[in-house]
Amino acid sequence: MATTTTELATQLRPALLRMSRAIRSQRVDTSLTLTYLSALGALVRDGAMTAGALANVERVQPPSMTKVIAVLEERGLVTRHLNPHDKRQAIIDITPAGRELLDTERAAGEAWLASHLAELDGDERAALARVIPILDRLAGV
Repeated sequence: MATTTTELATQLRPALLRMSRAIRSQRVDTSLTLTYLSALGALVRDGAMTAGALANVERVQPPSMTKVIAVLEERGLVTRHLNPHDKRQAIIDITPAGRELLDTERAAGEAWLASHLAELDGDERAALARVIPILDRLAGV
């Protein structure tokens, strides 16, 4: 049992990484990297936006986001529309196919997690439920 914050961090970080890796391993369409899925997720969460705004949200350089958008557009997962306020910019939005892909990916991870959570007893599930707000707070959410 960890007694200091450093010891807790030493134990918690690899456990979180293992959990994240296990959920990611349930991916359905591995032809898209997590970077592409993250960009789609940002468009669902934050709505349509310019490429520059999407790069900012995703914390990548604009040229990198331009490449991501090109691949997503080529696959029919996003569309570009002229910005009505600035014709020099395009607004990027997710398509129904993009939403469907993201929903499928999320559902696969959630199904895997739900099946493993079902193996825990009620007290263990309750303990995990209490941890969620703490993890969100640590993540800055």
